Amino acid sequence: MTRSRLALILLLNFTGIVLFLSWYWPPGHGFWMPADVGVFRFFNNALAGNYAFAMFLAITNNRAFDGCSLLCMGLLMLWYWWHETPEGRRRIVIMGVVMLLSAIVLNQVGHVLPVVRPSPTHTLNDIYRVSDLLHFPTKDASRDCYPGDHGMMLMIFSGFMLRYFGKTAFTLALAIVAVFALPRIMIGAHWFTDVFNGSLSVVLVGLPWILITPLSDRLIDGLNAALPGKHKQITHI
Repeated sequence: MTRSRLALILLLNFTGIVLFLSWYWPPGHGFWMPADVGVFRFFNNALAGNYAFAMFLAITNNRAFDGCSLLCMGLLMLWYWWHETPEGRRRIVIMGVVMLLSAIVLNQVGHVLPVVRPSPTHTLNDIYRVSDLLHFPTKDASRDCYPGDHGMMLMIFSGFMLRYFGKTAFTLALAIVAVFALPRIMIGAHWFTDVFNGSLSVVLVGLPWILITPLSDRLIDGLNAALPGKHKQITHI
């Protein structure tokens, strides 16, 4: 690994650590807390008498809607899979496995953080809860929401898209992050900082060691060689 890559990794790590500590150290989470409450109140106040908005949040935070995020991620990868050689297609599938394993590891790392934080719907008074307004199964609360698991997975996906498919794929992946992470914040199942501080800080610290070092390539090559099937030629995407 070159010095420039190591420097980039350490810079991203430093950014992630500073981002987390800027939330964790100050009493009451410092300047982050007014932002958190403001974002929550903005969307929560909009629920007053607005059945259509409540139904929108209920649907976009239903467990079945999570399948839509997986579908969008899968379709983006499918586009690149479709334009690959048989060897490249095999590697893309294996890359997806490595991405999933990376998400599992980083998710566990995230839950080592010394934080237990209930969602705003469990914390603030004088609020609207979508589950009280509608008879519709939805996720509008959490007893421990920091860092956001869902947002972290989406960000890890974005990192892999940038590493293996380039800036266009990364831009589309970021759009997927916005579309599928924001509903959790809008409904109050997560604070704004659960995703854009907690998830992002864990990803900035952990993911560079997977993607900027040779680790991800070596894992893909190792699985490519070990798993049965055709088209085992080792050619990087």
